[in-house]
Amino acid sequence: MKTHNTLPKKLKADSISLLQARLADSLDAYSHCKQAHWNVRGPGFQAIHELFDKVADAVAESADAIAERLATLGGSPSGTARDVAKNSTLKPYPHGIANERKHADALASSLSALATAYREAIDHADKAGDAVTCDLFTRLTGELEKYIWFIESHNA
Repeated sequence: MKTHNTLPKKLKADSISLLQARLADSLDAYSHCKQAHWNVRGPGFQAIHELFDKVADAVAESADAIAERLATLGGSPSGTARDVAKNSTLKPYPHGIANERKHADALASSLSALATAYREAIDHADKAGDAVTCDLFTRLTGELEKYIWFIESHNA
């Protein structure tokens, strides 16, 4: 898509590719949050059920911010379930678990992998010279790490 964004064309294309990859991961992580939310059971059900939903909302907002940055650069965000399944770098979320500790551990693991991918995106965007994309991933990583800490606190 044509845009008046002033980044060089090659840098825009590079950032669009980076953003699309992290969009797939973010949407996959969102599905992990909802899977945990729907299936968690245990004595602390109410609190962790609500936390997983809050984390899902935050991850969805991150995906939206990534998609909007991608579109700002002239890209066309792709977030269909099929595209996400094909392009996500996250490991599949485990099925067949209900225990709140197991869900907390599985979800923290998924979100940690997403945070690692975001950190790699920070480095990539910084080296490429796209400060805005770098700043976006820096902000998203900080938020994500806060939620990882919230989840891990349930297993302390």
